[in-house]
Amino acid sequence: MGLGTIRSCAAGLIAGMAMVLATLAPVPAMAWGGYGHRTTADIALANVQPSTRAAIARLIAYDAQLGTPECRIRDLEDAAVWPDCVRRDYWRWGYTAAWHYRTAPICEAYNARSNCSGGNCVLGQIERNQRILADETLPANVRLEAMAFLVHFIGDVHMPLHSGDKDDKGGNDRVTSYGDVPGLNLHGIWDSTLAERAITSAQPPLVRAYSAAERAELAGGDAAEWGRESWQLARDVVYPGAFEQNVCDGDLPENAALTQADIEAAIPVSQKRIVQAGLRMARMLDEAFAPGPLAPASSAR
Repeated sequence: MGLGTIRSCAAGLIAGMAMVLATLAPVPAMAWGGYGHRTTADIALANVQPSTRAAIARLIAYDAQLGTPECRIRDLEDAAVWPDCVRRDYWRWGYTAAWHYRTAPICEAYNARSNCSGGNCVLGQIERNQRILADETLPANVRLEAMAFLVHFIGDVHMPLHSGDKDDKGGNDRVTSYGDVPGLNLHGIWDSTLAERAITSAQPPLVRAYSAAERAELAGGDAAEWGRESWQLARDVVYPGAFEQNVCDGDLPENAALTQADIEAAIPVSQKRIVQAGLRMARMLDEAFAPGPLAPASSAR
C-alpha cells in the first residue's frame, strides 16, 4: 500500500470518527431565549384567528428578503427567536440589544416612563413593531422583521428579570445554585432551567387552544402593565426566593441559592408568565392583521 493510499485511508477514518462523535455530542438545552420563546409562539399560533394564521404564513414567504440566511424565519417559532439569533451579527444588529429589556430597581417606586429614551427598550419596541406590522403600505420583509421583534419582545417582557433589577444586571451578576447545581446565575436560571422545567412539567400542556374565559383572564393589558407585572414578580418572588430575606434591607450576599422548595414555588409563576405571553401575543397579532387602522396604544414610551 502506497503512502498516498495510507494517508487517504487515515483521513477517511478521522473524518468518519468526527461524524460519529458529532452525533454523540450533547445538544445544548434551549432557553427562554429558545425553548421558552418557541413555546410562547406555539401558544399564540394555537389561539390566533385563522385569518391571522394565513397572514403570518404570507409574510414568512419573504424570509429570504431579510438578508439573514443564518437566522431563517420558516415559522412563528423561528420568528420568536430571530432577534436573539441576529444579535450575533453585532455590526449589523448590535443596536437592538437595549430593546430586549427595561429593568427598574425593585426597591424603588416603579416608573414605566423611565429608562426608555426614544423608545429604546422592550416596552417602546412592542408598540412600535406592532404598528409597523399593521402597516400594509410597508414592504412585506419590513413587516416580517417587525413581526419577529414583536413576538420576541412580548416574550422578553414577561420574564421577571427583564424588568426587575437589584444592581446586578437583572440577576446576571448573581451567582446562584439551582438545587444541587452550583455556579449558575439568577437570570440564567429563570431564563432557561426553570422555564424548561415549567413547560415540560405542565399539566395540561401549556400549548393548547384556550377558552374565551381563559383568554379574557390572561390576555389583557398593554406592554407597560406587563412590565410592571414582571417587575413586581422580581421584587416579590424571584429575589426573595433566591435570598430568603428582605431584599430591600441593605446589600444582598454575593451568592444565592434556590432550594427544591423555592423551585417548586417558582414553577407555577413561570408557567403563568409563559401562557400570558403566548395569549397576549395572539391578541396583538390578531389586532395587527385585523382590517382597518390599529387603535391607539396606551403603553408608555
